[in-house]
Amino acid sequence: MDPAEMRYLEEEDGPMMKTIKGSVTGFAAGTIYGTILATWKDVPRVERNVALPGLIRTLKMMGTHGLTFAAIGGVYIGVEQVVQSYRGKRDFFNGAIGGFVAGASVLGYRARSIPTAIAAGATLAVTSALIDSGGQTTRVDNGREYYPYNPVEKTAKADA
Repeated sequence: MDPAEMRYLEEEDGPMMKTIKGSVTGFAAGTIYGTILATWKDVPRVERNVALPGLIRTLKMMGTHGLTFAAIGGVYIGVEQVVQSYRGKRDFFNGAIGGFVAGASVLGYRARSIPTAIAAGATLAVTSALIDSGGQTTRVDNGREYYPYNPVEKTAKADA
């Protein structure tokens, strides 16, 4: 294994902490998404025995979307970390496998449909693979530092 990959694998955050962070971030994003959706939909008419029906519906939408996004984030990061640990490599396959499992399990369970599960898993897998493969760098660290200016010229001008 490449020493640069070993340094990445030895981060301070363990797989459990990364999974928790993924779930919390997903919950926050889903809550915001649920809030936006709730404001776009029509507010139900006010009924006699229901206090603040618009607020209750908004909170339900926020919670539903927040929990769904949290589950997707947690399953995605958790499976990605397990696959990365098992394979001993850090590449786009880990994210693709995590994306497929997250999409198929969470969104397929919500829809209660196998074709939807396969389609959601494939969509998240392709999206994750494209993002991960596009974010990889081809540069090799050769120890050189790059400055926005030429430090040799500045020292030569200062000596003159």
